[in-house]
Amino acid sequence: MQKLYIALVDTPGIFAWIIRRVIKINYIHVVLSLDENFQEAYSVGRRNPFIPFFAGFEKENLHKIYKAFPTARYKIYSIACTGQQKEEISFRLKKCYQNRFLYHYCIIGLFFLLMGKPFYQYNHYTCSSFIARLLEDNHVLSFSKHFSLVTPKDFYEYGYGNIIYEGTLQELCIQIDARRLISETPGYCYSGAVYEI
Repeated sequence: MQKLYIALVDTPGIFAWIIRRVIKINYIHVVLSLDENFQEAYSVGRRNPFIPFFAGFEKENLHKIYKAFPTARYKIYSIACTGQQKEEISFRLKKCYQNRFLYHYCIIGLFFLLMGKPFYQYNHYTCSSFIARLLEDNHVLSFSKHFSLVTPKDFYEYGYGNIIYEGTLQELCIQIDARRLISETPGYCYSGAVYEI
């Protein structure tokens, strides 16, 4: 068996505050990663963490996000999948990234979401609807509603997989940097020291 990683993210900001009020949980963004260090992590969201007005399909950079949102919190799950499922999902994510400027955030869909009505505009997604569709298409997860109606709350309440991390983005970056250092330095022992990000 292989693993995929889903991160639920809580970030500050007015737009985030609106989404938070609608879905009634703190985690308002969903990210899918092929690895636990989030080197191959993708989502439909801000193209630049500092600029909320341009959104689409992007590869996430945790350190860049940390600079924009130092108080962000993450809750990360690992979910099981087959090798073939992971390979197909990886192919799709990388293909979408190659054509990332063809994908856009579905702002209109938010109004339909509030009304509970399915709505799909070609190549327009929310963060959760894109990941829901990708995982359903590859039979990794299944939701009891149209993918356009899936929100971060559905991932939060799904009850799948194992929680492997819950805490601040700063601490997550420290752990990832420590794991990378350990893997690149034979015989190195991580002592829990805090490294500057």
